[in-house]
Amino acid sequence: MTTEAVTIDDASDRALLVRYDETELLETLGVRLYADHDMTGGKMSANRTLLAAGTDGPPPHYHTTSAELFYMLDGRLRVLAGEEVVTIGSGDFLLIPPNTTHAWAAPADASADVLIVFTPGIERFEYFRLVDRIRQGKASPEEVLDTMERFDNHFVDSPLWR
Repeated sequence: MTTEAVTIDDASDRALLVRYDETELLETLGVRLYADHDMTGGKMSANRTLLAAGTDGPPPHYHTTSAELFYMLDGRLRVLAGEEVVTIGSGDFLLIPPNTTHAWAAPADASADVLIVFTPGIERFEYFRLVDRIRQGKASPEEVLDTMERFDNHFVDSPLWR
């Protein structure tokens, strides 16, 4: 993958440009990788996720260091946001604070196209690549549990989401 992306560091005032046709697409997840923490000097991480109708996203989890922003580009998304389940649609914005349990899924009757941003940035590209390998049968699901601290993804049970 070649890119015109300019990496931001703490002393830089240069912009980060990532062209759509230069992003990495993980087809098993419907995730397109835009910016990871190391590309932004730790300021943010961003991806675009496309879920077919009735498709689950990740199980309930939380992040200790980052807020997670969901901006709905199209469709609808059911989201566990702490102690409630909300449905967001095109143009809606949802911010999940750190340490707040969340999960999401496309409802049975609608797909979802969502921009997801973490701030401050956390390592997401390698996390998504690992999950992609699991879906392809090239890695074990236990590997995700072994990386909870590295990727700041802490899985929990949620009776509300079950």
